[in-house]
Amino acid sequence: MSKIPVLSLFSGCGGMDLGFEGGFWVKSACGSPPSEMVETYRDEWVLLKRNRFETVFANDILPSAKMVWESNFRRPGVFHLGSIVDLVKKAKTGPFVFPEADVVTGGFPCQDFSVAGKRNGFRSHRNHEGSFSNGSESTMESRGMLYRWMREVIGIVNPFIFIAENVRGLASLGDALQVISEDFKTVGSGYEVDARLLSAVKYGIPQTRDRIFFIGVRKDAAILIKPNDLFPEEVSDAFPSVADVLWDLPEPEASSDPSHRQYSKAKWYGKHCQGQTEVNWNGPGPTIRSEHHGNIEFRRLSKEHGGKNDTGNSLPERRLTPRECARIQTFPDDFSFVMDGVGASYAYKLIGNAVPPLLAYYLARNIEAGLRIVKESNHMMEVGA
Repeated sequence: MSKIPVLSLFSGCGGMDLGFEGGFWVKSACGSPPSEMVETYRDEWVLLKRNRFETVFANDILPSAKMVWESNFRRPGVFHLGSIVDLVKKAKTGPFVFPEADVVTGGFPCQDFSVAGKRNGFRSHRNHEGSFSNGSESTMESRGMLYRWMREVIGIVNPFIFIAENVRGLASLGDALQVISEDFKTVGSGYEVDARLLSAVKYGIPQTRDRIFFIGVRKDAAILIKPNDLFPEEVSDAFPSVADVLWDLPEPEASSDPSHRQYSKAKWYGKHCQGQTEVNWNGPGPTIRSEHHGNIEFRRLSKEHGGKNDTGNSLPERRLTPRECARIQTFPDDFSFVMDGVGASYAYKLIGNAVPPLLAYYLARNIEAGLRIVKESNHMMEVGA
């Protein structure tokens, strides 16, 4: 069967891309994926079937994202390092051409909409490269307006479907959710757009992570499929715990995995600071954050600091490793983060910014089924003509 080309924006390390392509291992405790999605089983792991999607273009401004993406996907020439603003400008003047794609995906920057940040929203004073702007006024090239540049790419590529992701805080920041939805609806010849809050834990992911997803369907395709029908159904009420996905990992010092051996050594600063608690071993983990400045949550606190996860082995207090964060995000163990040029601090950022691959996989399965309907209808029309 032919591949379905996907154009990926704000790609980071490729969580959404991995989920769309499939063919990766997840813990069987993660919602026990339906048998029709499983290629094979091994111990407490399942190998998910490959989907028809193939990432033909990826983009981010972080050099570390490019290094990690290329190391794992091993697809030279696909990842374009740089600002989406600059790429769109080059595409409009001729030196650059976006490839054709049936689907465009992107998690546009969320810092300006997050309840954990300053919530400047559309009025961000950071530019599209992440630096502070010279002027006091925000512009169309500010970080909070980068969704408009994703909109520009959608207009150029004209995909059947697009998927955009952002933090749940977007829904409580004035009319931001409605403004973005309306802007996406008017791109090109028009799209039908729905937005929905998806809770990762309800899709077998051991993490309390809620995100807004926009799905847009081009109007000619929306005659056959509706964006609301493409959101995946929740898979289980039996939510996996942190223990379900971390119990078999050795201590970092006993591991040969660089993404597990290197981790934040930031000390405990007291309960008044973010990231100073240990993960709930018997429940879902906290949202894996990207902007933690080394203060990623603790795998284990000392009893003196209120820790409960020490099982009597008197192991030292320590924070989560990148590999442990990656498992909580449902990345497979063969997905590398720490490597030459990418240390643990960059790895945490990339993992925290990523869409959980398992959640993206469920989205991809529905979208692939919807595209099959559209393409079969188009084929029938061509044959009839």
